[in-house]
Amino acid sequence: MRIRQNTFAAASVFASSSKRKMSLTVAAILCIASAALAQGNAPARQAAPAAPPANSWRFAVSGDSRNCGDVVMPGIAASVLRDQAEFYWHLGDFRAIYDFDEDILHQPEHLGKPLVIADYETLAWPDFIDNQLAAFGSLPVFLALGNHEIVPPKTREEALPQFADWFNAPAIARQRIIDNSHDHRMKTYYHWIERGVAFYTLDNSTPDQFDLPQMGWLVRTLAQDSANPAVTTLVVGMHEALPDSIAADHSMNSFAAGTESGRQVYADLLRVQNEAHKRVYVLASHSHYFMDGIFNTEYLRAHGGVLPGWIVGTAGAVRYALPPNARDAHAAETNVYGYLLGTVSPSGEIRFDFKRLTEKDVPAPITNRYKSAFVHWCFAENSQAR
Repeated sequence: MRIRQNTFAAASVFASSSKRKMSLTVAAILCIASAALAQGNAPARQAAPAAPPANSWRFAVSGDSRNCGDVVMPGIAASVLRDQAEFYWHLGDFRAIYDFDEDILHQPEHLGKPLVIADYETLAWPDFIDNQLAAFGSLPVFLALGNHEIVPPKTREEALPQFADWFNAPAIARQRIIDNSHDHRMKTYYHWIERGVAFYTLDNSTPDQFDLPQMGWLVRTLAQDSANPAVTTLVVGMHEALPDSIAADHSMNSFAAGTESGRQVYADLLRVQNEAHKRVYVLASHSHYFMDGIFNTEYLRAHGGVLPGWIVGTAGAVRYALPPNARDAHAAETNVYGYLLGTVSPSGEIRFDFKRLTEKDVPAPITNRYKSAFVHWCFAENSQAR
């Protein structure tokens, strides 16, 4: 069996005793942080931002929280809660699976006892739940599968029951029956409607997607929402970007089935925008950077038009270099962590703002657990460029 030793210089800070007690869970950590806020100990930067404009509301999106997600995601959660978002949407890649996540290696309980890969594979998904999802407290969280959720020995079939509380959340189960009264089966793709906005989570975590069952479901559901006057807007989220974007070298273009089915989905969404006159926004992660305007490519301009699209793979994974044609995007930035904040107006129009997370935004109890040297490594060194 494989064993990986902790190789970071910062490790010596942590390894002084094998008798340390297990660290607090994120839920307990956030309770401590909340108490500190109530006592007026928080710096001014943590003051609550302005409330959403009248009659508008907010939601937050990002993805790719492997590697340093246990450090970054609690900071994202705290900021999302301050922004008064209605929910958080995670677009996949919860843990690395193919190798140890650096944040797990730096948990005090693992510093003096190197993990065996089989033990890591057993604890990886519960770790994501305990140290990332728990940070959101009672705020609804919606999940999409990423390709790392399907790295062997993990499978889609294992992911469904592991994350059943999220894939079968009340809003999803209720909408599934509204869409089809005979459909009682939990799936990794789904849709729900919130105040006139139809949100779609698609599953393109494996090279065979989008497969025929998912495509059939999507065509039927798009037709229903297109004909529904109460639905003004569609927001479609997935892990890998649809084909032919600026991020084409790391997207559904990587596989023949993905290219074909992804192009069909793009064409279907264009029809919803152009013929049903709904607003359509498309979100993805997979590439570990932020980009606004991902579909501004010559191919798409020549094949029907450009949809508004974003990549926000900025929740803790090792940061990637921007693609050579990133200058064609409206905005692009790497070596950043953060999330996309959507502000929905009464008309259904959505303004998206990237909310950048800094090292100082990591909650103090998280820094105390992982120590400042490793937290700094996550922000300064967790990058392909370095």
